[in-house]
Amino acid sequence: MAMLAYKIVETSTVTDETLESVINEWVRKGWSFDQVLFAMREASKRPAMAFVFFTRTVPDPPDEG
Repeated sequence: MAMLAYKIVETSTVTDETLESVINEWVRKGWSFDQVLFAMREASKRPAMAFVFFTRTVPDPPDEG
């Protein structure tokens, strides 16, 4: 049986170029893009940070019993 593993990448530079770079880098490493969540500043319409989520399926570790 396999399980789902998660990778979360945080960036404080929230531009289309930066997000594209982060997504392309981790997809090349075998992760599947899942979603982006933005942390907003109170006084600005621009996000202060972005959290980019990735997943991949990994095998379960062998039973130790």
